[in-house]
Amino acid sequence: MIPASGSYRLANARVHQSVTLGLAATFDSDGFALADITVANGKISSIAAQAASKVPAGVIDLAGRIVLPCFVDCHTHIDKGHIWPRKPNPDGSFMGALNATGADRVARWTAEDVARRMDFSLRSAYAHGTRALRTHIDSVAPQEEISWPVFETMREAWRGRIELQGACLLGIEGVRDKKWFDRLAKRVAAAKGVLGVVTYMVPDLEELLDHVFAQAIKHGLDLDFHADETDDIAAISLKKIAEAALWNGFEGNILVGHCCSLARQPDLEVLDTLDKVAKAGLAIVSLPMCNLYLQDRRADQTTPRWRGVTLLHEMKARGIPVAVASDNTRDPFHAYGDLDMLEVYRMATRILHFDHPVGDWPQAVTATPAQVMRLDGFGTLTAGGDADFVLFKGRSWTELLSRPESDRIVVRAGRAIDRQLPDYAELDGLMVE
Repeated sequence: MIPASGSYRLANARVHQSVTLGLAATFDSDGFALADITVANGKISSIAAQAASKVPAGVIDLAGRIVLPCFVDCHTHIDKGHIWPRKPNPDGSFMGALNATGADRVARWTAEDVARRMDFSLRSAYAHGTRALRTHIDSVAPQEEISWPVFETMREAWRGRIELQGACLLGIEGVRDKKWFDRLAKRVAAAKGVLGVVTYMVPDLEELLDHVFAQAIKHGLDLDFHADETDDIAAISLKKIAEAALWNGFEGNILVGHCCSLARQPDLEVLDTLDKVAKAGLAIVSLPMCNLYLQDRRADQTTPRWRGVTLLHEMKARGIPVAVASDNTRDPFHAYGDLDMLEVYRMATRILHFDHPVGDWPQAVTATPAQVMRLDGFGTLTAGGDADFVLFKGRSWTELLSRPESDRIVVRAGRAIDRQLPDYAELDGLMVE
């Protein structure tokens, strides 16, 4: 129903207050209002409150269906996506995932292999309505020499469809080889990427963090950490990252993912950590689907006792920017997923209770990650902004979040895109020895 050319108007679009800027309207208890959206030359030329009960001829009547801005997915691993058929996790554990992925990387991650799987992932994300995506890139030597050039090529190939960002990924112990890590930081800077590491409670954590921050400051890089992806209450590297940011006077953006152990710690420890995170200006992303899959998985096949997610409500109450994202897709860290941010938000709503009230939680998959990724104009609907949005059949949260919405319409630059998802059979050639 979206014209292939020319301007058009959508009447009775149900838009949400948290992601719609400049709309003077009466919003209901779920944050929705009916609006008319005019599109011309790839832009939203106007958004106004519903004009009349009777829709004029030539105007597309959405009849109250929800319209959201295109999604922003700020934490993914598309370099390791879709290796599950050839290297599954043997027991569903975190160590099983680490070992399986490491073995597959050494044996199979050629430039062609990484490129084909990354492209498959990006086509999936694009079809689901994602406009921007940050991927972590395994950068353990010598993989960084293979994967970063692939990333740069992929970013250029996808320019205008998905804004692609890359963050290096290695264990914090890799920073001990300072000459090698400094070369990696320089390589990341040349690729206009983000500096990232996985933190553990190693004895020299503070010293290693200082060096990471020093390299980020030297090259003008933002930072992206994996932290405390464990149920061990002694894992407090999130607090250590916040402290390092404060004593280094770091002024760039910092995103920290997972932070699972925080939900297991005593209240006084939690409060101290959150105060420091807020003061340091960190942003936090929870990965509800992957953490639900990996955390508290028990070798004796007993039922898991906790959800694996971090304390997003408490963080948000302190003004800490919070987001949710896809994380791993069909690899040893998460056997499922399709880089569909509606699925992520639906699961987050159920796991993290993004309801009663919904409030501004839709920002967690749109405007907030866009701000963390420094993407002006992304994740919102606004007059003068790009006409990049998703039309759903659902007319309320309970309708939208009860079905996959596999027939959604994704609009980019004012035009409906071809939403054909790639066929898994395309990857069959990569799954054989």
